[in-house]
Amino acid sequence: MKTIRKDRKKRYHEMLNSSKNCVADELLFTATHTFFEGMSREQIKEWADTCMEFVYNDLGYKKEQILHATIHMDEKTPHVHCVVIPLVKKLDNRTNTERYTISKKQYIKDKIQLSHLQDLYHKRLTDKGYDLERGIKGSDNKHINIKEYKKMTKKLNHELNVKNDNFDKAMNDFEEKMKTTKQSFIVDKDYIKVKKDTFESMNNVISESKKVMELQPKLQTIFNEVDSYANSYKSLEKENQKYKKEVNKLETENKELKDENRSLIYRLNELFQLLKKFLRKLLQRGDDYTKDETTDIVKECYDNEEFELTDVVGISKGTTKQDELFNYVGAPDYLKERVKDYDEYNKDDFDLSR
Repeated sequence: MKTIRKDRKKRYHEMLNSSKNCVADELLFTATHTFFEGMSREQIKEWADTCMEFVYNDLGYKKEQILHATIHMDEKTPHVHCVVIPLVKKLDNRTNTERYTISKKQYIKDKIQLSHLQDLYHKRLTDKGYDLERGIKGSDNKHINIKEYKKMTKKLNHELNVKNDNFDKAMNDFEEKMKTTKQSFIVDKDYIKVKKDTFESMNNVISESKKVMELQPKLQTIFNEVDSYANSYKSLEKENQKYKKEVNKLETENKELKDENRSLIYRLNELFQLLKKFLRKLLQRGDDYTKDETTDIVKECYDNEEFELTDVVGISKGTTKQDELFNYVGAPDYLKERVKDYDEYNKDDFDLSR
């Protein structure tokens, strides 16, 4: 910013609003709630430190680029929320100098690299002894919302209830046959003989019980996954509401600052015009010493990029310092014609005694 002219400099928020790049990236580290069962706060802190090692060593961010990193313990599933600034130093070919710029692609280029980073994250945690299962590569699974969650659980509960009902019917049928048939089983020396209808009832019970047993672990796994997603969703929704309030507050403050800034710019512009008139008056009416001092001030303002060429021309044109200042700023030849009728510029006069 030190090398940019003052009239071209932008404040931080102006640069932020005009930027087309991702100016900050949000990272979230978590696992299923069963992963954290039995962990103390200190152990969860060690897990979070391992996650941050991934941010520093695998993603490549430096500590000064971490805007925010916090362990959230107020939900059922602990998680690390981290906000980073993708700031990089690049060579500007136009000026042949290194300049800072914002580029998320320098850290995560595409889906292929993202998958590789997920492999590195899994390896880093498993090397530290954490029992973490790698997600399915190339999976297009997405987080589900509460409405889908309720729909899924309703469907699974219905399926389980149907299978339980079928099992109960098969069991009741088998028990009735055992009661009504005194000799359902005939036992000899080497074999147990079972009547056909009783045998079919037994097979039916076994078949229905298998169906229930096969569904149960699948149901529990899905419930755990959905529960974890729902908790993450609620946590993010809670944070989102908090950020929305902060954004609304900042937008209100920003509007007030814009109004104040607009008023200040107007007043500064007025003072700037008065300053140019005052310097011109000194060059027109001052003695030799005053004119020399004023000329030095005008040159200094131009060197500091506070005056442009047109400002210097307007201040000095038609005065005894015209040629000197025109040459200093490199004014074009067509502007170097000396104006000797000072009265032509009396329209700029104003009362200095006020």
